[in-house]
Amino acid sequence: MSQLPQFLSLYRQLIAAPSVSALDPHWDTSNKAVIDLLADWCAQLGFTVTVNPLSTQPNKYNLLASYVPAGSSGGLLLAGHTDTVPWDEGRWSRDPFTLHEGDGKIYGLGAADMKGFFAFVLEALRDIDLKQLKKPLYILATADEETTMAGARELTAFAGLKPDFAVIGEPTSMTPVSSHKGHLTEAIRVTGRSGHSSNPAAGINAIEVMHEVITRLRELQRHFQKTYHNANFAVPYPTLNFGNIHGGDAANRICACCEMHIDLRPLPGMAMTELYGLIDERLAEVNAIYPNSVCLAHMHEPIPGYQCDPEADIVRVAEQLTGNNAEPANYCTEAPFVQALGCNTIIMGPGSIAQAHQPDEYIQVSEVKPALAQLQGLIRSLCLTI
Repeated sequence: MSQLPQFLSLYRQLIAAPSVSALDPHWDTSNKAVIDLLADWCAQLGFTVTVNPLSTQPNKYNLLASYVPAGSSGGLLLAGHTDTVPWDEGRWSRDPFTLHEGDGKIYGLGAADMKGFFAFVLEALRDIDLKQLKKPLYILATADEETTMAGARELTAFAGLKPDFAVIGEPTSMTPVSSHKGHLTEAIRVTGRSGHSSNPAAGINAIEVMHEVITRLRELQRHFQKTYHNANFAVPYPTLNFGNIHGGDAANRICACCEMHIDLRPLPGMAMTELYGLIDERLAEVNAIYPNSVCLAHMHEPIPGYQCDPEADIVRVAEQLTGNNAEPANYCTEAPFVQALGCNTIIMGPGSIAQAHQPDEYIQVSEVKPALAQLQGLIRSLCLTI
């Protein structure tokens, strides 16, 4: 007999286990405590549990809980990330690691984005007899989604994981999301040659070279708008944003170094090689004038855009169960990596994306029962029938 804790206790223990992922080592925390909780609870329900350490990130882990009826294949994968962003010190009105229920809300770091999803999944399974399943059911918990997406990049380490469908439980207010743009963050670095400002010919001004870079990338912005179009998105073309720039150290010196950070949001279906090729063409034009002065560096590995087949069964079932039509999203998720397993994938979970990364993060108590019923309906529809 399972001794699975009650719903709020599941939630409370998940919130209480810090699992912050951040590029700053001061904030970064192992997710092992969350993985250990999930491993124990999934095993109690009858799942076979596999925990894999990440090859690229020390002290970070992925978990896969599997229930595969004899002779079955395909099935449903319920996926989420175990990490949270850092919290805004001084802006939370309560301890972010202590679940608090009040004002019709459940508060805590990860309550919406997205530790809470695992509490919903486990609670939804409490009343489902796994022995009645006709198709496989998997629960996936990943590491480092909020930074490098390292966990999602190592899913092939789970041998034989080939579900038919996947649901990533990011907070969408139980509205199925079937597409989103990709995300690239790049650093463009210009190396000039310093000298006294009274003689411009004595050096190469990196700020002036960067001006040439910006001019050509502005041309690329216009090219994106004219050439690419996806009417599903409010901004229907790829975007290129100049987000940060710095260079030089004194007004009377020729600037030797200048760096700019850019953010790109490619449309689903755009190949990363195609996108980088377009950028490289523009930078090559500047390097032809100032040899070897400009280089591009990844600030994180690229995340491609994602789109699920709008006619896929998972989309149809999710729309019917929730009464919400599938829609695109502006944010980025692990969906392209999960879908690369060969499964039609949607993003759908309890809580609002407006609460993600916010102080006093919460979900509404009124969301709990409907979301549990909808998750149960999804599992029954896709795993209890052949």
